[in-house]
Amino acid sequence: MKKPICYMELSYVWGIVALALGATFLVRADFGVSVVVAPAYLLHLKLSQTWSFVTFGVAEYIVQGVLLLLLIVIVRRFHWSYLFSFVTALLYGRILDLFLGLTEDFPMEALWLRLLFFALGLLICALGVSLVLHTYVSPEVYELMLKELSAKFHWEVGKLKIAYDVISCSVALGMSFAFFGFLHFEGIKLGTVISALVNGLLIWRFNLFFERKLEFRAAFPLLKRYFVPPEFPEKQTPEANIP
Repeated sequence: MKKPICYMELSYVWGIVALALGATFLVRADFGVSVVVAPAYLLHLKLSQTWSFVTFGVAEYIVQGVLLLLLIVIVRRFHWSYLFSFVTALLYGRILDLFLGLTEDFPMEALWLRLLFFALGLLICALGVSLVLHTYVSPEVYELMLKELSAKFHWEVGKLKIAYDVISCSVALGMSFAFFGFLHFEGIKLGTVISALVNGLLIWRFNLFFERKLEFRAAFPLLKRYFVPPEFPEKQTPEANIP
């Protein structure tokens, strides 16, 4: 039976919207955000006390911009698709702020509602990541770093993701203590731990579902090649130079 076609460009848009909506639910649940966005969230909490324009979305621009510069330094190259990853971050940040504004007055005192929002946030974030993985358009800088570092240094993506999450969590904890006092946890809570434990499994399940049920295809095949950076050259070994 022929699978229905899902165009990669639509998968990109739906994925970004899902990521922003999922992050909004996690913020409103207040059980802790994911380790990936925790540094940006803490930066927002601190700077917004002085500058109200530093929203969560704006903090995402800042953090992802710094990470993009760091990536360019580490891999020692630049491709225009890297710049479009920052455009993706801008788009994500604007949608995130829109959703946060729309849900600002939600009554979140009831524990059952917070738990519901947290569960929905986990599911929708995993859905968003899976959708973004099924497109050629440049992802956010978070995902771009994993992809490019893995390609550059031939590191296993799974192990690299674990290392990245540990570093991000450590940075977020340090920021929380520096900004709000020692042993005062902001952004990093029990929900953050749960998210780290189940997020990979949820993404894997969504990937299996999509690959069984849908055929992902580019609506603009000629555009696709501009979003795929060239492969890194193979590392030269002394044996390779022997005639």
